[in-house]
Amino acid sequence: MILKSSEIDKIKLKTGKIVLFYGKNEGLKNQTTKNILDKNSDYTLANYEEREILDKPDVFFESIKSRSLFEDKKILIIKRVSEKILNILEQINPEELNDIFIILYSDNLEKRYKLRNYFEKDKKYICIAFYPDNDQTLLRLAFNFFQEKKITISPSNISLIVRKCNGNRESLLNQLIKIENYARGKKKLDIENISNLIHLSEDYEVSELVNNCLAKNKKKIVNILNENNFNNEHAILITRNLLNKSKRILKLSEEYEKSKNIDLTISSAKPPIFWKEKEMTKQQIYKWKPENIKKLIYKLNNIELVAKKNINNSINLLSDFILEQTSN
Repeated sequence: MILKSSEIDKIKLKTGKIVLFYGKNEGLKNQTTKNILDKNSDYTLANYEEREILDKPDVFFESIKSRSLFEDKKILIIKRVSEKILNILEQINPEELNDIFIILYSDNLEKRYKLRNYFEKDKKYICIAFYPDNDQTLLRLAFNFFQEKKITISPSNISLIVRKCNGNRESLLNQLIKIENYARGKKKLDIENISNLIHLSEDYEVSELVNNCLAKNKKKIVNILNENNFNNEHAILITRNLLNKSKRILKLSEEYEKSKNIDLTISSAKPPIFWKEKEMTKQQIYKWKPENIKKLIYKLNNIELVAKKNINNSINLLSDFILEQTSN
C-alpha cells in the first residue's frame, strides 16, 4: 500500500506492522520515525543494519519472538536495506507480529525494484517515498529554527548553512543543533564562527568513524552509522581518510613488530601522535598485524574504484565494507 509522506498520521501500529521508507531524504525519514516514537512512547526501540540481520537471521527472528516484562512492545528500525532483505521478510507474517512494528530504511528505489513492488502491491505493507527537499524548504526550516530559539543570525549566514548541507535535511538539523549549543550565551553569530563550526563538525564525524573502524569497535560503528547521516558524497571522503589512516597504522604496526614495545612505538611516531589519540591508536595497532593491514589497504583501493563507478550507491557499499572488516 502506498502512502505519501504527508499521510504519516494514517500509520497505525496496530494495523500496519511493516513499513518501507525509501528515498534520498534521510532527514525527513528520521523526523517521521521520531514522530511515530513520540506518539508511542510505550514502545522500546532497536536499531539494525541490514548486514547484521543477513549475517545472523536467527538472532533477528528471536528478537521478534522474545518478550520480557519491560519490553512487550518494540519498534525495530532496519537501515540501508536492499533487495536481499526480501528473503527475511518472506519468513515473517505481519499478522503474527502482535506488538512489533518494523520500519525499513532504503535509498532511492526505482519502480523496477522488487522490494518497492513487494510493498506497493500488498495491502499488509506500507510504502512511503521521501523525496529530496529543495533549498526553499530547507531555508524555511532553518529560519524557523533560529526564530524559535531566539538566535540572531543574518539571512546570508542561514543561506551559507543550507548550502553547506547540500540539500540534506538530516545534515542541516544536526548543524542547527550544534550551532544552537555553540550560540548559548552569545548575542550574535558571525560567518567565521559558523564556517569553523560546520567544518570541524564534519571532520569529527568522519574521523570518529574511521578510528573506530580501525579499532574494530563494531558496536560503536553501528551507532555512528545510525546517528550520522553520511551520504554518497561522504563515501569517497571516508574512504580516503580510512586509506590514509591505514597506511599510518601499517608503519606503526611494523615498528611494533620490531620493538615489541607499544609505548615506544607511540612515542617515537612521526608525525607525533596527539595525546588524545594515543589509546585509540594503541587499540588499532593491537588489532592489525602488518600483513593484514596491507590486505586492508589493497581492499580500500578497490572499494574506492567501485564506489566511484557506483556513486549513487557508494555509501551503502562502503557501510557494508566497514561492517565486514570489523567482523573479521
